[in-house]
Amino acid sequence: MEIKVNFLDNVKVEAKFDDFTVIADQPIRYKGDGSAPGPFDYFLASSAMCAAYFVKVYCNSRDIPTENIRLSQNNIVDPEDRYKQIFQIQVELPESISEKDRLGIRRSIDRCTVKKVIQTGPEFKVDLVDSLEEDAQAMLMSGSAEQGSTFILGKDLPLEETIANMTAILAGLGMKIEIASWRNIVPNVWSLHIRDAASPMCFTNGKGATKESALCSALGEFIERLNCNFFYNDQFLGQDIAESDFVHYPNEKWFTLEENDDLPSGILDDYCLEIYNPDDELRGSNLIDTNSGNAERGICAIPYTRQSDGETVYFPSNLIENLFLSNGMSAGNNLPEAQVQCLSEIFERAVKRQIIEQEIVLPDVPKNVLEKYPSILAGIEALEAQGFPVVIKDASLGGQFPVMCVTLMNPKTGGVFASFGAHPSFEVALERSLTELLQGRSFEGLNDVPKPTFNSLAVSEPENFVEHFIDSTGVISWRFFSNKHDYEFCEWDFSGTSEEENDQLFAILKNLGKEVYVAVFDQLGATACRILVPDYSEIYPVEDLIWDNTNKALNYREDILNLHILDDDALASLVTRLEDSQLDNYIDIRTLIGIEFDENTVWGQLTILELKLLIYLALGALEDAQELVEEFLQFNDNTVERRLFYQAMQAVLEIALDEEMELEDFLVNFTRMFGQSVMDNVIGSINGDVKFFGLSKTSMNLEGLDKHLRLIDSYKKLHQARKIAAQS
Repeated sequence: MEIKVNFLDNVKVEAKFDDFTVIADQPIRYKGDGSAPGPFDYFLASSAMCAAYFVKVYCNSRDIPTENIRLSQNNIVDPEDRYKQIFQIQVELPESISEKDRLGIRRSIDRCTVKKVIQTGPEFKVDLVDSLEEDAQAMLMSGSAEQGSTFILGKDLPLEETIANMTAILAGLGMKIEIASWRNIVPNVWSLHIRDAASPMCFTNGKGATKESALCSALGEFIERLNCNFFYNDQFLGQDIAESDFVHYPNEKWFTLEENDDLPSGILDDYCLEIYNPDDELRGSNLIDTNSGNAERGICAIPYTRQSDGETVYFPSNLIENLFLSNGMSAGNNLPEAQVQCLSEIFERAVKRQIIEQEIVLPDVPKNVLEKYPSILAGIEALEAQGFPVVIKDASLGGQFPVMCVTLMNPKTGGVFASFGAHPSFEVALERSLTELLQGRSFEGLNDVPKPTFNSLAVSEPENFVEHFIDSTGVISWRFFSNKHDYEFCEWDFSGTSEEENDQLFAILKNLGKEVYVAVFDQLGATACRILVPDYSEIYPVEDLIWDNTNKALNYREDILNLHILDDDALASLVTRLEDSQLDNYIDIRTLIGIEFDENTVWGQLTILELKLLIYLALGALEDAQELVEEFLQFNDNTVERRLFYQAMQAVLEIALDEEMELEDFLVNFTRMFGQSVMDNVIGSINGDVKFFGLSKTSMNLEGLDKHLRLIDSYKKLHQARKIAAQS
């Protein structure tokens, strides 16, 4: 994690990281003002709070209440060496907690991250640099290129060379990549989380059998998502980008909207129109680009090459972001390698969906076959030793597809986690299934997996597949575990050179009667591609283009960002549109309008319900506001401060709307209960002196929205690189 420090007045300093700011000072005796804890105080407190966190996690997973658990830490300093200290942590537990759980709580504290880092002994490196921003890759396993050449299946260059190449590309773009976490809970299964230090919303996860392969995976995914603009999916890119020569790619094409809102000629081809507009209900306005919101400019479309005949077909960017998410994106050392990864991913998800929705029973992989892959078997046996039964399935549907499945059962919770992996090599597909299973997870994290069901509707509903796509935590059928399988085991093999594998995977889709569309993105210095297979590789239902399109943001974005300067007519229009939209009251505003607010602010937690409530207060529509206050207090999960504000609001509204009561009669005790500041803001909100309490002013220029501006700055780096590449 990158922590940027600013020097303030006297000896105070300010540390900024993620969406947080921490102020540190020094005691007066050390020439400070004593206005905040010192850096060392924060350090001491961090170990105590970290220990408490692990106690809380342990207790929550076992429904043990923590109200009567107390924890303290004392630091015993060696009188002869003040840098030698004992951190003495004591935990007071109620008598009702069993000996087994007492031991478990004790062991959970041993897992405290701060404690482990201190005990291991961190290494400090201090460098003087010309520019913090230009020192873009002070990260990642430096020196790995000199450690040898490690080849793995599926990669055409050594891991070390691939890592060096990708790191150089990211450095050239000005991306400062940092490793946020590593995981290695069983042998030969590694995962990590990396992110852009300047814009942590841009992150990826990697997995592999070694540290190097996991890092290579994470970097490759990062580059693929940069090239395909996935980090910025659904997000407003700002007015400068919206009005620039291009929004997404230099070769994009804009189609002017028709007066009758029909789809403009030249968008998609007949094959795709049959899939995406079968009943002629899709309108041009449904396909306006969400990122720019530039309706006057029309529909932004990206050129893809149709594989059957090499013709160019234009896909609206809106359609891609609404239906495909990240499915079918990849980067590689060369185009065939990247396309093999794309196609493998597409098969993995399509076959997974078919198996889950149709409740197909897969055959087990025989033990003698698993024994051919001892490193994979070691990871599986380690999970079994931890008390998690593992079932290895052949998901190729009789050798049709290069897909495997590793399913973990959790006897402690009754939960099941089915992980799928795909690749032309049987071994690589099996390894990917296992590494995907444990990517970013601890053993405790496996307590959150859902329970199987015999309810076929729950298994087959579209939202369940979306959950499986996001993190494989959707529900699966109990029928999956039947010994009466629907296919015989097949020890399949589609492997060869990258070119041969590429041809074989395209041939499978051709045999299925599917058209395939490919776009290659290489303006950023890497080989990346995106493959779309209509009616096969979508994640969301096609109906979402009409009924749940992300560009609904365009109906609200400008007014919400300009909230503080809207007159009463504009406010009334906004709240009426929100009411008539039938949108869920609990959708958060940042999702609705595609703006990354700081989640620690009122904007960051604001829902449609609370926004409507605040608008009704601003309009003096107290009865409408009262109804929503009651709903907010009953169902909304918000901060303690915000709930107290609305609790006071509810009480004052009751009085304001009752002709027989006077606020003056209650004001003294209300103030004693809620405090003067809360009451001032409540009364001001009701009488019109305070509008939109807690929401800072902003506009379409996004002033004050630092988190979103960092995201746009990240995108501008790509935009500039593409502009330069197009001009060369």
